[in-house]
Amino acid sequence: MTALPVETMDTTLVPPADRFPLWLAMADDVSAPISFTSDHAHDFHGRARLLNLGDIAVTRFRYQSLVGRRTPRLIRQGDPEVYQIALPYAGTCTISARRRDSAIPNGDFTLIDWGRPHDLSHTLGPDGQETAACVTAVVPRARLPLDPDRVDRLTAARFAGTTGPGALLAQHLHHVTRHPEQFTAADAPQLAEITLSLVSMLLARHLDAEDALPADVRQQALLARVRAFLDRHLPDPALDPQVVADAHHISLRTLHRLFEGEEETVAQSIRRRRLERCRQDLLAPLLRHLPVQQIARRWGFTDPAHFSRAFRTAYGMSPGAYREQHAGSATGHPASG
Repeated sequence: MTALPVETMDTTLVPPADRFPLWLAMADDVSAPISFTSDHAHDFHGRARLLNLGDIAVTRFRYQSLVGRRTPRLIRQGDPEVYQIALPYAGTCTISARRRDSAIPNGDFTLIDWGRPHDLSHTLGPDGQETAACVTAVVPRARLPLDPDRVDRLTAARFAGTTGPGALLAQHLHHVTRHPEQFTAADAPQLAEITLSLVSMLLARHLDAEDALPADVRQQALLARVRAFLDRHLPDPALDPQVVADAHHISLRTLHRLFEGEEETVAQSIRRRRLERCRQDLLAPLLRHLPVQQIARRWGFTDPAHFSRAFRTAYGMSPGAYREQHAGSATGHPASG
Protein backbone atom coordinates (compact mmCIF):
# COMPACT_ATOMS: atom_id res chain seq x y z
CA MET A 1 0.00 0.00 0.00
CA THR A 2 1.15 3.54 -0.74
CA ALA A 3 2.35 5.43 2.31
CA LEU A 4 0.68 8.63 3.45
CA PRO A 5 2.48 11.51 1.69
CA VAL A 6 4.74 13.33 4.15
CA GLU A 7 7.04 16.26 3.41
CA THR A 8 9.88 17.01 5.79
CA MET A 9 12.17 20.01 5.98
CA ASP A 10 15.26 20.61 8.09
CA THR A 11 17.07 23.92 7.66
CA THR A 12 20.32 22.51 9.06
CA LEU A 13 20.75 20.56 5.81
CA VAL A 14 21.56 23.78 3.89
CA PRO A 15 24.23 26.46 4.46
CA PRO A 16 23.51 28.91 7.32
CA ALA A 17 22.83 31.84 5.00
CA ASP A 18 20.08 29.87 3.21
CA ARG A 19 18.32 28.55 6.31
CA PHE A 20 15.97 31.40 7.19
CA PRO A 21 14.94 32.07 3.55
CA LEU A 22 14.18 28.35 3.21
CA TRP A 23 11.97 28.49 6.31
CA LEU A 24 10.12 31.59 5.05
CA ALA A 25 9.35 29.91 1.73
CA MET A 26 8.03 26.82 3.49
CA ALA A 27 5.87 28.89 5.87
CA ASP A 28 4.35 30.76 2.92
CA ASP A 29 3.39 27.47 1.29
CA VAL A 30 1.82 26.03 4.45
CA SER A 31 -0.52 28.95 5.11
CA ALA A 32 0.10 32.37 3.52
CA PRO A 33 2.88 34.98 3.23
CA ILE A 34 3.75 36.63 6.54
CA SER A 35 6.58 38.99 7.45
CA PHE A 36 8.74 36.98 9.84
CA THR A 37 11.78 38.13 11.82
CA SER A 38 13.98 36.12 14.14
CA ASP A 39 16.88 36.71 16.49
CA HIS A 40 18.39 33.60 14.87
CA ALA A 41 17.91 34.59 11.21
CA HIS A 42 21.66 34.43 10.57
CA ASP A 43 21.69 30.68 11.34
CA PHE A 44 18.10 29.52 11.72
CA HIS A 45 17.38 26.02 12.97
CA GLY A 46 13.94 24.71 12.14
CA ARG A 47 12.24 21.42 11.27
CA ALA A 48 8.80 20.76 9.84
CA ARG A 49 6.78 17.65 8.99
CA LEU A 50 3.83 18.31 6.68
CA LEU A 51 0.98 15.89 6.01
CA ASN A 52 -1.09 16.84 2.99
CA LEU A 53 -4.62 15.47 3.47
CA GLY A 54 -6.11 17.02 0.36
CA ASP A 55 -7.43 20.50 1.09
CA ILE A 56 -6.49 20.15 4.78
CA ALA A 57 -2.85 20.25 5.89
CA VAL A 58 -1.49 19.13 9.25
CA THR A 59 2.03 20.20 10.20
CA ARG A 60 4.43 19.67 13.09
CA PHE A 61 6.95 22.49 13.61
CA ARG A 62 10.02 22.93 15.79
CA TYR A 63 12.06 26.12 15.42
CA GLN A 64 13.94 28.96 17.05
CA SER A 65 12.22 32.21 18.00
CA LEU A 66 9.89 33.76 15.41
CA VAL A 67 7.92 37.02 15.33
CA GLY A 68 5.50 37.50 12.44
CA ARG A 69 3.14 40.13 11.09
CA ARG A 70 0.38 39.49 8.55
CA THR A 71 -0.27 42.96 7.17
CA PRO A 72 -3.18 44.37 5.09
CA ARG A 73 -0.77 44.73 2.18
CA LEU A 74 0.11 41.02 2.29
CA ILE A 75 -3.60 40.16 2.50
CA ARG A 76 -4.34 42.27 -0.57
CA GLN A 77 -1.65 40.38 -2.44
CA GLY A 78 -3.44 37.11 -1.76
CA ASP A 79 -5.98 35.67 0.66
CA PRO A 80 -5.88 31.85 0.78
CA GLU A 81 -9.25 31.85 2.63
CA VAL A 82 -8.09 29.47 5.32
CA TYR A 83 -8.10 29.21 9.07
CA GLN A 84 -5.18 27.74 10.99
CA ILE A 85 -5.74 26.12 14.36
CA ALA A 86 -2.45 26.12 16.27
CA LEU A 87 -1.37 24.14 19.33
CA PRO A 88 1.96 25.33 20.82
CA TYR A 89 3.69 22.77 23.03
CA ALA A 90 7.07 24.42 23.68
CA GLY A 91 8.15 28.04 23.99
CA THR A 92 6.15 31.19 24.72
CA CYS A 93 3.34 32.02 22.28
CA THR A 94 1.25 35.19 21.88
CA ILE A 95 -1.16 36.37 19.18
CA SER A 96 -2.84 39.73 18.53
CA ALA A 97 -5.85 40.18 16.22
CA ARG A 98 -9.27 41.87 16.26
CA ARG A 99 -8.12 44.09 19.14
CA ARG A 100 -7.46 40.96 21.19
CA ASP A 101 -4.08 40.12 22.69
CA SER A 102 -3.78 36.53 23.88
CA ALA A 103 -1.03 34.57 25.54
CA ILE A 104 -1.48 30.93 24.52
CA PRO A 105 -0.09 28.47 27.10
CA ASN A 106 1.52 25.31 25.87
CA GLY A 107 -1.16 22.68 25.38
CA ASP A 108 -3.93 25.14 24.43
CA PHE A 109 -5.16 26.16 20.98
CA THR A 110 -5.66 29.43 19.17
CA LEU A 111 -7.34 30.28 15.86
CA ILE A 112 -5.58 32.26 13.12
CA ASP A 113 -7.54 33.80 10.25
CA TRP A 114 -5.12 34.40 7.39
CA GLY A 115 -7.59 36.82 5.80
CA ARG A 116 -7.22 39.21 8.74
CA PRO A 117 -4.21 41.22 9.95
CA HIS A 118 -2.54 39.69 12.96
CA ASP A 119 0.73 39.57 14.90
CA LEU A 120 2.32 36.35 16.08
CA SER A 121 5.18 35.74 18.46
CA HIS A 122 6.57 32.33 19.38
CA THR A 123 9.81 32.61 21.29
CA LEU A 124 11.96 30.41 23.47
CA GLY A 125 10.60 29.77 26.93
CA PRO A 126 12.19 30.99 30.17
CA ASP A 127 13.25 27.50 31.20
CA GLY A 128 16.20 27.18 28.85
CA GLN A 129 14.34 25.57 25.94
CA GLU A 130 16.38 25.53 22.75
CA THR A 131 13.37 25.58 20.43
CA ALA A 132 9.72 26.53 20.26
CA ALA A 133 7.27 23.99 18.85
CA CYS A 134 3.69 23.67 17.71
CA VAL A 135 1.38 21.48 15.66
CA THR A 136 -1.22 23.06 13.37
CA ALA A 137 -4.08 22.26 11.02
CA VAL A 138 -4.96 24.50 8.07
CA VAL A 139 -8.63 24.28 7.07
CA PRO A 140 -10.41 26.13 4.22
CA ARG A 141 -12.96 28.59 5.58
CA ALA A 142 -15.59 27.20 3.22
CA ARG A 143 -15.21 23.71 4.73
CA LEU A 144 -16.20 24.73 8.25
CA PRO A 145 -19.94 24.07 8.75
CA LEU A 146 -20.29 27.17 10.93
CA ASP A 147 -21.36 30.78 10.39
CA PRO A 148 -18.13 32.53 9.24
CA ASP A 149 -19.12 35.81 10.90
CA ARG A 150 -19.37 34.03 14.24
CA VAL A 151 -16.16 32.06 13.72
CA ASP A 152 -14.35 35.35 13.04
CA ARG A 153 -15.10 36.37 16.62
CA LEU A 154 -12.91 33.50 17.80
CA THR A 155 -9.78 34.74 16.02
CA ALA A 156 -6.86 34.90 18.47
CA ALA A 157 -8.98 33.37 21.24
CA ARG A 158 -7.64 30.66 23.54
CA PHE A 159 -9.22 27.18 23.61
CA ALA A 160 -8.44 24.49 26.16
CA GLY A 161 -6.45 21.63 24.67
CA THR A 162 -6.65 19.27 27.65
CA THR A 163 -10.41 18.84 28.09
CA GLY A 164 -13.44 18.21 25.90
CA PRO A 165 -13.13 18.55 22.10
CA GLY A 166 -9.76 20.27 22.48
CA ALA A 167 -8.23 17.22 24.13
CA LEU A 168 -9.46 14.99 21.29
CA LEU A 169 -8.13 17.36 18.64
CA ALA A 170 -4.76 17.65 20.39
CA GLN A 171 -4.46 13.87 20.67
CA HIS A 172 -5.37 13.46 17.01
CA LEU A 173 -2.92 16.09 15.72
CA HIS A 174 -0.05 14.82 17.86
CA HIS A 175 -0.64 11.21 16.84
CA VAL A 176 -0.87 11.69 13.08
CA THR A 177 2.18 14.01 12.98
CA ARG A 178 4.28 11.81 15.24
CA HIS A 179 3.32 8.53 13.56
CA PRO A 180 2.48 9.20 9.89
CA GLU A 181 3.97 5.80 9.04
CA GLN A 182 0.90 4.19 10.62
CA PHE A 183 -1.31 5.53 7.82
CA THR A 184 -1.56 5.04 4.06
CA ALA A 185 -2.46 7.41 1.25
CA ALA A 186 -5.91 5.83 1.21
CA ASP A 187 -6.40 7.04 4.81
CA ALA A 188 -5.90 10.71 3.88
CA PRO A 189 -9.58 11.53 3.12
CA GLN A 190 -10.77 10.02 6.41
CA LEU A 191 -7.99 11.76 8.36
CA ALA A 192 -9.06 15.03 6.74
CA GLU A 193 -12.69 14.48 7.75
CA ILE A 194 -11.72 13.58 11.32
CA THR A 195 -9.56 16.72 11.55
CA LEU A 196 -12.35 18.89 10.15
CA SER A 197 -14.93 17.37 12.50
CA LEU A 198 -12.80 17.89 15.60
CA VAL A 199 -11.89 21.47 14.64
CA SER A 200 -15.58 22.18 13.97
CA MET A 201 -16.62 20.67 17.29
CA LEU A 202 -14.00 22.68 19.19
CA LEU A 203 -15.12 25.98 17.63
CA ALA A 204 -18.82 25.11 17.91
CA ARG A 205 -18.39 24.43 21.63
CA HIS A 206 -17.14 28.00 22.08
CA LEU A 207 -19.97 29.38 19.96
CA ASP A 208 -22.63 27.28 21.72
CA ALA A 209 -23.48 26.02 18.25
CA GLU A 210 -22.91 22.27 18.51
CA ASP A 211 -26.53 21.47 17.68
CA ALA A 212 -26.15 23.36 14.40
CA LEU A 213 -23.36 21.09 13.16
CA PRO A 214 -24.27 18.65 10.36
CA ALA A 215 -25.07 15.12 11.47
CA ASP A 216 -21.98 13.65 9.80
CA VAL A 217 -19.70 16.09 11.63
CA ARG A 218 -21.30 15.25 14.97
CA GLN A 219 -20.98 11.55 14.14
CA GLN A 220 -17.26 11.85 13.33
CA ALA A 221 -16.69 13.78 16.54
CA LEU A 222 -18.57 11.14 18.56
CA LEU A 223 -16.55 8.39 16.90
CA ALA A 224 -13.34 10.20 17.85
CA ARG A 225 -14.55 10.50 21.46
CA VAL A 226 -15.37 6.78 21.54
CA ARG A 227 -11.95 5.82 20.18
CA ALA A 228 -10.22 8.03 22.75
CA PHE A 229 -12.34 6.43 25.49
CA LEU A 230 -11.33 2.95 24.31
CA ASP A 231 -7.64 3.84 24.43
CA ARG A 232 -7.94 5.23 27.97
CA HIS A 233 -9.86 2.24 29.34
CA LEU A 234 -8.20 -0.73 27.62
CA PRO A 235 -6.68 -2.03 30.91
CA ASP A 236 -10.17 -2.44 32.39
CA PRO A 237 -11.27 -6.07 31.87
CA ALA A 238 -14.91 -4.94 32.12
CA LEU A 239 -14.61 -2.73 29.02
CA ASP A 240 -17.18 -3.89 26.47
CA PRO A 241 -19.64 -2.26 24.05
CA GLN A 242 -22.28 -1.75 26.75
CA VAL A 243 -19.79 0.07 29.00
CA VAL A 244 -18.79 2.27 26.06
CA ALA A 245 -22.41 3.07 25.20
CA ASP A 246 -23.28 3.90 28.80
CA ALA A 247 -20.26 6.19 29.16
CA HIS A 248 -21.40 8.20 26.13
CA HIS A 249 -25.10 8.24 27.08
CA ILE A 250 -26.17 6.45 23.92
CA SER A 251 -27.92 3.14 23.32
CA LEU A 252 -25.99 0.02 22.39
CA ARG A 253 -27.82 0.03 19.06
CA THR A 254 -26.65 3.61 18.37
CA LEU A 255 -23.08 2.63 19.21
CA HIS A 256 -23.15 -0.31 16.80
CA ARG A 257 -24.68 1.90 14.14
CA LEU A 258 -21.83 4.39 14.66
CA PHE A 259 -19.36 1.66 13.68
CA GLU A 260 -21.31 0.37 10.67
CA GLY A 261 -19.14 2.30 8.22
CA GLU A 262 -15.91 1.24 9.91
CA GLU A 263 -13.75 -1.78 9.15
CA GLU A 264 -14.38 -3.35 12.56
CA THR A 265 -17.07 -3.57 15.21
CA VAL A 266 -16.71 -2.03 18.67
CA ALA A 267 -15.72 -5.36 20.20
CA GLN A 268 -13.20 -6.00 17.41
CA SER A 269 -11.73 -2.53 17.93
CA ILE A 270 -11.28 -3.19 21.65
CA ARG A 271 -9.60 -6.54 20.99
CA ARG A 272 -7.30 -5.16 18.27
CA ARG A 273 -6.23 -2.21 20.43
CA ARG A 274 -5.51 -4.50 23.39
CA LEU A 275 -3.51 -6.91 21.26
CA GLU A 276 -1.50 -4.06 19.76
CA ARG A 277 -0.62 -2.72 23.24
CA CYS A 278 0.43 -6.24 24.26
CA ARG A 279 2.53 -6.56 21.12
CA GLN A 280 4.29 -3.26 21.87
CA ASP A 281 4.98 -4.30 25.47
CA LEU A 282 6.39 -7.65 24.34
CA LEU A 283 8.89 -5.74 22.19
CA ALA A 284 9.86 -3.20 24.88
CA PRO A 285 13.31 -4.01 26.37
CA LEU A 286 12.37 -2.37 29.68
CA LEU A 287 9.46 -4.82 30.06
CA ARG A 288 11.48 -7.88 29.15
CA HIS A 289 11.30 -9.10 32.76
CA LEU A 290 7.49 -9.23 32.76
CA PRO A 291 5.88 -12.63 32.09
CA VAL A 292 3.66 -12.78 29.02
CA GLN A 293 0.51 -13.29 31.05
CA GLN A 294 1.26 -10.26 33.23
CA ILE A 295 1.49 -8.15 30.09
CA ALA A 296 -1.81 -9.61 28.95
CA ARG A 297 -3.44 -8.66 32.25
CA ARG A 298 -2.05 -5.12 31.95
CA TRP A 299 -4.29 -4.69 28.90
CA GLY A 300 -7.47 -6.35 30.08
CA PHE A 301 -6.94 -10.00 29.08
CA THR A 302 -7.92 -12.14 32.09
CA ASP A 303 -8.03 -15.56 30.36
CA PRO A 304 -4.51 -16.73 29.35
CA ALA A 305 -5.81 -19.28 26.85
CA HIS A 306 -8.09 -16.75 25.18
CA PHE A 307 -5.24 -14.23 24.98
CA SER A 308 -2.85 -16.76 23.45
CA ARG A 309 -5.40 -17.80 20.79
CA ALA A 310 -6.28 -14.18 19.94
CA PHE A 311 -2.60 -13.19 19.68
CA ARG A 312 -1.77 -16.17 17.47
CA THR A 313 -4.70 -15.33 15.17
CA ALA A 314 -3.56 -11.70 14.89
CA TYR A 315 0.21 -12.17 14.55
CA GLY A 316 0.69 -15.75 13.38
CA MET A 317 2.53 -17.10 16.44
CA SER A 318 2.25 -17.36 20.21
CA PRO A 319 3.10 -14.29 22.34
CA GLY A 320 6.22 -15.98 23.72
CA ALA A 321 7.48 -16.93 20.26
CA TYR A 322 6.78 -13.42 18.98
CA ARG A 323 8.80 -11.91 21.82
CA GLU A 324 11.76 -14.23 21.17
CA GLN A 325 11.70 -13.74 17.39
CA HIS A 326 11.63 -9.95 17.71
CA ALA A 327 14.01 -9.59 20.67
CA GLY A 328 15.81 -6.27 20.43
CA SER A 329 13.31 -4.70 18.05
CA ALA A 330 12.42 -1.04 18.68
CA THR A 331 9.01 -1.37 17.03
CA GLY A 332 7.22 -0.93 20.30
CA HIS A 333 8.74 2.45 21.09
CA PRO A 334 6.87 5.65 20.27
CA ALA A 335 8.48 8.20 17.99
CA SER A 336 9.57 11.52 19.48
CA GLY A 337 9.00 14.98 18.08
